[in-house]
Order: sequence, then structure tokens, then C-alpha cells
Amino acid sequence: MNKRSIDYRDALIEILRNNEEEQMLYLKATLEDNWDAPEAFLLSLKTIAEARGFSNFALEAGLSRESLYRTLSSKGNPKLDTVFKMLRALGLKLTVERAPS
Repeated sequence: MNKRSIDYRDALIEILRNNEEEQMLYLKATLEDNWDAPEAFLLSLKTIAEARGFSNFALEAGLSRESLYRTLSSKGNPKLDTVFKMLRALGLKLTVERAPS
């Protein structure tokens, strides 16, 4: 009997879709587990943008769709104000704490 497999990324996007609490927890876990890897943070933001719909998320963040795609691409290097716009659109804020030694 063949079991139908589900792509991890597709399943994650489905979990995050229309679930702001899960989106926050996902982003928080990414930062906690990868605090020294900004590319992981950007990939998490991209996954959340996909779950929300790129066009909708761009509009909520006050960015153009093209700018959001470029920012969250593998070669993206967003300015801090762009990150703040995305976090604000998620209803989140950035905080600082001491890094593990």
C-alpha cells in the first residue's frame, strides 16, 4: 500500500496559513535556534510570506511585491527598516537579549 507523502515545506506553509500565533512561534523558534544565522531568519520570513500570500504580505508591510521577493531571495540583504516593516505587518517587534556564551 502506497502512502501519499507530503512535502515538508508545503505542510509547514499550510500550518502557518491564517494562524498568526503559529507564525510568531515559528519565527521565534528560528531566532532561538539560529540566532547567529540571518539567512535562517529571512527564510522563515519568506515561508510566512508564502503562507500569507506574497501580495497580501507585501501590502501589509508597505512594500511592493517585487521588493518583497527580492528582499527574501537567497541573495537578499534587507535594510533594518524593511525587516521592521515586515515584523510590524506580523504584529511583532524585535527585542534584544544576551547571546548564549
